[in-house]
Amino acid sequence: MLTPAYKTHLGACYCGDSLELLGQQEDSSINLVLTSPPFALLRKKEYGNKGQYEYEDWLCTFGKLVKQKLRDDGSFVLDLGGAYERGTPSRSLYNFRVLIRFCDDLGFFLAEDFYWHNPSKLPSPIEWVNKRKIRVKDTVNTVWWFSKTEWPKADITKVLTPYSDRMKKLLEDPDAFYRPAKRPSGHDIGRGFAKDNGGAIPPNLLQIPNSESNGAYLSGCKALGTKGHPARFPAKLPEFFIRLLTNPGDLVVDIFSGSNTTGFVAETEGRRWLSYEMIRDYVAASVFRFLPEDASIDFMRDKYHEILKGECVDLSSMRPMQENLFAASQRLTYTTMPAR
Repeated sequence: MLTPAYKTHLGACYCGDSLELLGQQEDSSINLVLTSPPFALLRKKEYGNKGQYEYEDWLCTFGKLVKQKLRDDGSFVLDLGGAYERGTPSRSLYNFRVLIRFCDDLGFFLAEDFYWHNPSKLPSPIEWVNKRKIRVKDTVNTVWWFSKTEWPKADITKVLTPYSDRMKKLLEDPDAFYRPAKRPSGHDIGRGFAKDNGGAIPPNLLQIPNSESNGAYLSGCKALGTKGHPARFPAKLPEFFIRLLTNPGDLVVDIFSGSNTTGFVAETEGRRWLSYEMIRDYVAASVFRFLPEDASIDFMRDKYHEILKGECVDLSSMRPMQENLFAASQRLTYTTMPAR
């Protein structure tokens, strides 16, 4: 395997072709592949996205190899943004065609479909939303949770959300709120409903704003005058699936890592990780996530340029700037609906 661009206590980031790098990974060795590939947009981006009509074949090539490398209880979580057909205000079905092909052609199972709502997303596309005002802004990505078999490893107790105020009152005094009655749906709610399970079960609608503006990554990019990756996802998105689908020590892989949010979250959650990215500038900048909190600008610049020159930066004796960020933070409510 190629020499990594940098390595940490638990993982390594590689600059190279994901198909080549993933192909060198041992079969049935990965617990979770979690990634957000370049979307099938009409307008080409600097990070090399494919057009809609060649996208499915291109992505299926990766999907076939991912399935081979996953453990039998492993999962493949794929974040896909929406798109419009060229020149018309009608939506593309490419992300749903990817779903069907992964299941019908590649043999994946759809464990569950998720929908990531980003409330901070700007109105788009401009033509239909801002100018003609005939469509609402698109703020939802489809996130497909694929599994290699019908029984992937998962534990929802690791991603419970805070109870609503009403549920908290019910737990405090069940007799004051419990009214036995059959609901219109035909379901009966018994007294067992008042059991405190440590939090509410989250639904498959994840409300996570993508509004970071002053984290370690962007601060490092600003300090060195380098451009950050234009399509980053928020840390809370991979955090949710890493906690749900893996245990400490498991292996998490991102095959289109960009600014390496997935690798950073895996490191902070105690998972082993690998990340692959084609563009060396993006790889070099992603190292900012893993540098010590007191790192000087000169130190950051040295590590950045070492990676640009093809050298391997060894950070295994260091700890990332925000090592305790997730452990210390409160659970995030991942849904737009109030938890019951």
